Amino acid sequence: MSVPAAEQPAASGRLAGRIALITGASRGIGAAVAKRFAAEGAKLVLTARTVGGLEEVDDAVRSISGESSLLVPLDIREFEAIDRLGAALYERFGKLDILVGNAGVLGPITPVGHIEPEQWQQVLDVNLTANWRLLRSLDPLLRQSDAGRAIFVSSRAAQNPRPYWSAYAMSKAALEALVRSYAQEVQNVTPIRANLIDPGATRTKMRAAAFPGENPETRPLPEEITETFVRLASPEFTESGLVVPAQEA
Repeated sequence: MSVPAAEQPAASGRLAGRIALITGASRGIGAAVAKRFAAEGAKLVLTARTVGGLEEVDDAVRSISGESSLLVPLDIREFEAIDRLGAALYERFGKLDILVGNAGVLGPITPVGHIEPEQWQQVLDVNLTANWRLLRSLDPLLRQSDAGRAIFVSSRAAQNPRPYWSAYAMSKAALEALVRSYAQEVQNVTPIRANLIDPGATRTKMRAAAFPGENPETRPLPEEITETFVRLASPEFTESGLVVPAQEA
């Protein structure tokens, strides 16, 4: 499905006419952010592994904004595909205004010595390396925006690791270091601002897998935390290198 050309009249909203790429957009936080960005007038590029899930989100987006998203079925671990994505988006749009690195995996909840090497590598690939590859591929496009915004989803586990969560906590702590370093690199020489969001205990499938005994009704829906994403994606938000708690904003 295609996104209307960038030169067409923009919709109203705080993100009107801005081109936003969201990873992990087929469900959970990614899907909720996509629908909220659509309501704010953004033009969407949505990636995820699940084609059916992307199409369901696109149906919701079209009902909200009247515009289709550009759907890119993609396993975020296919790093060369991320490079091709950057080139394709540059050819199509010439820029990218907003990058939301949301795709992530929980990995094994187990003692350090019990983690299999392939499990460790998967967590690193998805939660850290893929986001580095996204920045590497899309930085030139963000530089073409008048207010490029890079937003990544972290976790309080990055700063407060708990027993048996070593792989996940390690990957999110490294992601925070990566994004904060990038934020300092670009802050004084480009209009790009890079930040992280800690979504807190949100009602997602990942949360249910991590805490199977928890009553999900006690946790906010992903749709309830999207305001923070809009705020950090807007040109008016000029701070950089922050980790912003979504549920305290």
